[in-house]
Amino acid sequence: MPLTLSPSENAVKPRGPVVLAIMDGVGIGPEDDSNMVSAAYTPHLNWLKENAPNTSLRAHGPAVGMPADDDMGNSEVGHNAIGAGRVFAQGAKLVNIAVEDGSIYEGDTWRACVDRVKKNNGKLHFMGLLSDGNVHTHIRHLESMLKQAHAESVPTARVHALLDGRDVDPVSAERYVERIETLMGDLNNDGADYCIASGGGRLYITMDRYEADWPMVDRGWHCHVHGRGRPFPSAQEAIDALRADDPGVLDQDLKEFVITRDGEPVGKIEDGDAVILFNFRGDRAMEISKTFDAGPEFDKFDRGQVPDVLFAGMMQYDAEEKIPRNFLVIPPKIDNPMGEYLADAGLTQLAISETQKYGHVTYFFNGNRSGKFNQDLEEYVEIQGDNVSFDQRPWMKSAEITDVVLDSMRNRKHDMIRINYPNGDMVGHTGDLQAVKISVEATDLAIGRLMKEARKCGAILVITADHGNADEMYDHTKDGAIKIRKDGSPQSKTSHTLNPVPVYFYDPDGKHNIRISDREGLGISSLAASIFKLLGYQPPEDYDPSIIEVG
Repeated sequence: MPLTLSPSENAVKPRGPVVLAIMDGVGIGPEDDSNMVSAAYTPHLNWLKENAPNTSLRAHGPAVGMPADDDMGNSEVGHNAIGAGRVFAQGAKLVNIAVEDGSIYEGDTWRACVDRVKKNNGKLHFMGLLSDGNVHTHIRHLESMLKQAHAESVPTARVHALLDGRDVDPVSAERYVERIETLMGDLNNDGADYCIASGGGRLYITMDRYEADWPMVDRGWHCHVHGRGRPFPSAQEAIDALRADDPGVLDQDLKEFVITRDGEPVGKIEDGDAVILFNFRGDRAMEISKTFDAGPEFDKFDRGQVPDVLFAGMMQYDAEEKIPRNFLVIPPKIDNPMGEYLADAGLTQLAISETQKYGHVTYFFNGNRSGKFNQDLEEYVEIQGDNVSFDQRPWMKSAEITDVVLDSMRNRKHDMIRINYPNGDMVGHTGDLQAVKISVEATDLAIGRLMKEARKCGAILVITADHGNADEMYDHTKDGAIKIRKDGSPQSKTSHTLNPVPVYFYDPDGKHNIRISDREGLGISSLAASIFKLLGYQPPEDYDPSIIEVG
């Protein structure tokens, strides 16, 4: 049944489109040397702060469906919240509940995995990001599954450890390796054979997204499945050697390694085994899931001998495409997102970003739904990203994205436009301060171009962010001081932040009389209701309250 929007009383529709520009990773950080947003030259954002209606929004923890206030936001849950206009319990929270109440182990998929390996005398493999960042995974979920497997007398388990250094400290892999090996050592004392089998940095193997770099998945597949990689007797020795080979390398970029015994890989994935991908976030889990689930039609790379295994994800990452076929925890069901309301109201929409964030303004924004709501009314544009380290191209594709948007604005092609500028987030994860500063400046330059055209065509700009990153590039103590390493240098931070994000409303025609609501504690989920108001519609009753009053 089509969704219905009611026109607002005395609605004033803009001459041009309403443009939502999401500056990925550009939060409101501390006013110190860690903040590359405030350090950057941003004349347009500065002007908006002084002259346009603006406020700050919550973008982490329960405000975006994460379990607790100390859980950082991320682009997936951020775009879910913005697009849905409401907050839904997200993967981290849903998996926490399933692990804590034991329901994850009562489901058909867990039972099938355990039964398969016990029947075939096979191995139970756990593959995923080994950290407590709680963006893609949490190590305690893996610990719980290992303990449960042992309690159910699974004799052999292998961990294929993807090293983080992105959602956690950039050089911290040994902390998580030691933690999981200590647990497995305790289980092995009781007759089990559990160990790490392979690993490598998350940006070098396995965890590609949006099909930007299939060779990354190729390397991961052959490492995990066929045991191809530099051999080491332990994961810690592998990490030490790889760091010695490339001083300054971050965990996320470490090359693949394989653990061996008596000259043979300990954890090849073979016929009769079961594999659980314990990432709960979908974007960087899709491609490896497709690689396991696909039949002979798979053509992205030569998989070699494909073992007969039962593969399962922590969640189903794409319900429409059924990726993967088997999963442990039911994902969030997000209904009636903003894009569907607009399509049913007959409004035209443009969604645009470059490769790294294209899925965020489409799939995640639409409530984890692939495809369009109305083929005739919606246009999705992916600008192909550069396949290089983002600190080498901190401007990324901000200019090319803006070129397309300006053409739409000039020619009145769309009623509502949504943009993701990835710079602050993707470059922020590299830890390169000069590059991060430039990334913010490139975003500001793009915003300035949008403002100039908005004055001509009568568009309204809503400029915001999905979470912080570039705003806090050093770790801080609890009292707010920058953490200092033993060598006297600041401790780098490459993860997202817990900081609020800005929102600016730019209405050059001034006909809407935009005023910031006096409601306190609003989050980015309230952006949707605000956009409905700017388009001349009453927000749906179940949406989170608007940030603004108009008229």
